[in-house]
Amino acid sequence: MSSECGSGKSSWPELVGVKGEIAAATIEKENPFVTATIVPPGTSVLTVFRCDNVYVWVDKNGIVIRTPVIG
Repeated sequence: MSSECGSGKSSWPELVGVKGEIAAATIEKENPFVTATIVPPGTSVLTVFRCDNVYVWVDKNGIVIRTPVIG
């Protein structure tokens, strides 16, 4: 993915299990070219690939449940 989207980190597997707000801040700090969006359970999102977006999927307690990746 990073080859399509230029330089910068493109995935954050180490953030699974972390609070969503902390994960989003970490993502935006480590790759200033993206915006991290926290996605609570039951939320619909666009399925269009975007190099400037990272969805942070969280459970009902606000904990990251899948690896955040650019797209």
